Amino acid sequence: MSDSQTTNDKKRRSPQPLLRLIPYVLRYKPMVMAACAFLAIAAGTTLALPLAVRRMIDHGFAASDGTFINSYFAMLLALAAMLAISSALRYYYVITIGERVVADLRGEVFSHVASLSPSFFDVNQSGEIVSRLTADTTQIKSAFGSAASQALRNIILCLGAMAMMIFTSPKLSALVLGAIPLIVFPLVGFGRSVRGRSRAAQDRLAATSAFASETIAATRTVQAFGAEKAASARYQDAVEQAYQAARTAIRSRALLTGFAILLIFGSIVGVLWYGAQSVLAGTMSAGTLGQFVLYSVIAASSLGQLSEVWGELSQAGGAAERLTELLREVPAIRDPQTPLALPAPARGEVVFDRLSFAYPSRVSGIALNDLSFTVHPGETVAIVGPSGAGKSTVLSLLMRFYDPTAGAIRLDGVDLREAKLSELRARLAIVPQDVTIFAASIHDNIAFGRPEASREAVRQAAIAAQADEFITKLDQGYDTMAGERGVTLSGGQRQRLAIARAILKDAPVLLLDEATSALDAESETLVQKALDGLMENRTTIVIAHRLATVLKADRILVMDGGCIVEEGSHSQLVARGGLYANLARLQFDAGMEGFIAAQ
Repeated sequence: MSDSQTTNDKKRRSPQPLLRLIPYVLRYKPMVMAACAFLAIAAGTTLALPLAVRRMIDHGFAASDGTFINSYFAMLLALAAMLAISSALRYYYVITIGERVVADLRGEVFSHVASLSPSFFDVNQSGEIVSRLTADTTQIKSAFGSAASQALRNIILCLGAMAMMIFTSPKLSALVLGAIPLIVFPLVGFGRSVRGRSRAAQDRLAATSAFASETIAATRTVQAFGAEKAASARYQDAVEQAYQAARTAIRSRALLTGFAILLIFGSIVGVLWYGAQSVLAGTMSAGTLGQFVLYSVIAASSLGQLSEVWGELSQAGGAAERLTELLREVPAIRDPQTPLALPAPARGEVVFDRLSFAYPSRVSGIALNDLSFTVHPGETVAIVGPSGAGKSTVLSLLMRFYDPTAGAIRLDGVDLREAKLSELRARLAIVPQDVTIFAASIHDNIAFGRPEASREAVRQAAIAAQADEFITKLDQGYDTMAGERGVTLSGGQRQRLAIARAILKDAPVLLLDEATSALDAESETLVQKALDGLMENRTTIVIAHRLATVLKADRILVMDGGCIVEEGSHSQLVARGGLYANLARLQFDAGMEGFIAAQ
């Protein structure tokens, strides 16, 4: 076994993951104190019952005094009422704390995940992350709700009952306490096994959820290829694996519970037999034995329930460990300790200075190699080239989703690594090829980057993006729900919403990543008209495969293998007869000469 495996095993065997969640609980000290108070009252009331039973047996029946017995039963009824009220209030406060802690935890984990760099999502499935936010937090809610409450209650009852057992009969208690180590050590060993198996079950469940999320999001593709049966079979296989892992964990918990009950009650029966002999010999009263029996039952049942709760807490420990792993993730891209302010007003000058970059998730291959170019304020620069040339990587680095391995990018003279992320990205607006539309209203989708924008500002942005006409024809206009991933909209409509979003942001630098590549001729005309308006008086970097979309650019950069191999206007590059001319020839085919002449 490697050192890392040994370290992981030690982590899984320790209660540390759940202990890390204690600060969340301590945020609500008044509720915690109230829960503890009612917990103590309920436990104290339970521990008082055997005392009443002893006095009733030893004095009530011996005196044959009905009034004495009636008063004791009245007292028992009062104790029962106190127990009921305190138990109800304990349940309310404890469950409320559990719900509150989980709500805070979910919010904090989501906020942290949202701040992680794209390199994290390059190697982690979104479905598994969602599973941690749902299934794992639900498991923790159970632990911090009922399980933690039961654990504290049973610990108090067990310790209190043991103390009263010693007070009642030190001799019998010595026999009981001598058997405790024989009970506890096996339970601890079983608990470790349960926790490891519970963690494995949670991992399987997360993998299953990840596959389901991915498949449901791609339902149209699955159905288009007639792959419903294959997807269902794969999901059923994943579900079966999750079931088998859960079954293994359940079997371990069942063995733990049965073993604990057998040991605990077996030892109690042996001790009580010895006590019965003492009553027969006249060295102990029947009431004393009855009191000891009740305290023994309380202690034994508390230990038995504690073994069950221990299994739940062990399972929750696995869930807490998975969540704390997410919280321990450090964003690869962070604000500098002393950020430099970007110049105001913004000029929109972008400089790539001897830039080199390789994706962290790829074992080999350089995406960009010694790349240098400058985009002047208000200039439109198009970047073209074959697939894999590094075009989209340029935009990813400019948005600072990644940092270069060598060289620098400067915006208005400031190295991106020295600027605050929020300030940097506020000066950039992007219209991507694969537009993200959220399951929200049209208005909220356009205002995504500026949620405080007024209704009129959103409408003006839509008008400028050539989107207002189709939006007003929808059933509820700007309040129409777009559907998950914008499935109710056409490609051109989604693209125009993305343009409206960029117009509303009003950033000085505009990034267009294949913004018209997937559109039909009519949609492309509308989108291109919207883009022409958006590009006015802005620094614009255009990534394109379709060369017809870059003919109006001030300059065209041709990339291949992560480098700029050609630079110039359309006519200059065609006349040069290099890579750009070859790409143009392939796209404009045999009529290229007439097309060039027309230009």
